[in-house]
Amino acid sequence: MKKVTVVGAGNVGATCADVLAQKNFLDEVVLIDIKEGLAEGKALDIWQSAPINYFDTRVVGYTNDYSKTENSDVVVITSGIPRKPGMSRDDLISTNANIVMDVTRKVMASSPDAVIIIVSNPLDVMTYASHIASGKSANKVFGQAGVLDTARYRAFLATELNVSPRDIQALLLGGHGDTMVPLPRYTTVSGIPVTELIAKDKLDAIVDRTRKGGGEIVNLLGTSAWYAPGAAAAQMAESVIQDQKHIFPCCVRLDGQWGEKDIYLGSPVKLGKNGVEEIIEIDLNEEEMALLKTSSQHVKDVMKVLDDMKLF
Repeated sequence: MKKVTVVGAGNVGATCADVLAQKNFLDEVVLIDIKEGLAEGKALDIWQSAPINYFDTRVVGYTNDYSKTENSDVVVITSGIPRKPGMSRDDLISTNANIVMDVTRKVMASSPDAVIIIVSNPLDVMTYASHIASGKSANKVFGQAGVLDTARYRAFLATELNVSPRDIQALLLGGHGDTMVPLPRYTTVSGIPVTELIAKDKLDAIVDRTRKGGGEIVNLLGTSAWYAPGAAAAQMAESVIQDQKHIFPCCVRLDGQWGEKDIYLGSPVKLGKNGVEEIIEIDLNEEEMALLKTSSQHVKDVMKVLDDMKLF
């Protein structure tokens, strides 16, 4: 039986569950939420779309009942609160780290062999918190950021070039957010380097827009994105359960790559049935390495904030 649990039935979690169900490779998707009736309602709504969208995956929801998550192959954690007016970064980190760590321990009790995919923000440090709380090897706990960020990058390029987004391949490194490191040198359109298809100033503008992609959505909607993040997490879960061995940029604990150790940063990885099966250390030029070091220092600063709270 193939089973995925999605913790957090808000916009991102519900979208993830919906995309997973429609892919039709699972026996069951379980939605869990702390708010009474939310997971049950979202799950029921998704299940009622099965006759329309032609899928058989059972979708069920429960309020805080982690016994129903037993024997999950993958657990996607979207839990946490958005930053509110007047809330400091430290307050947000403390609140969400406690939530993510509590959820991690609960799902581990029912599914000790599950692979954990973190979507909660601040992403890099929440992946760190979940990994510590899980007690699992680092290849079984990783974060969704790069799949979303590269999707935005590819979508913007497809618009500019008027080509299919499916023909665009791209990589990026580093932390999730303003310090991410897009890599135009590793971006291609059906094998053609993107630098041969677009002027440098336009490409630089797209890279900058990608870095600020989340903020652009917030400014338009007044809340965070959910369609693309939910779909990105679902794609990662599928690669694990189906053992597809896709190469995706994910937030993982580095172990010496690019001179970085014990830090959670976006890196290209191979995702298969064992989780992160390989971290791919690509060559970086001087400019790219400098950007990665800046991003790394930003993540280290946030990790230190969490360490100083002594929550574990």
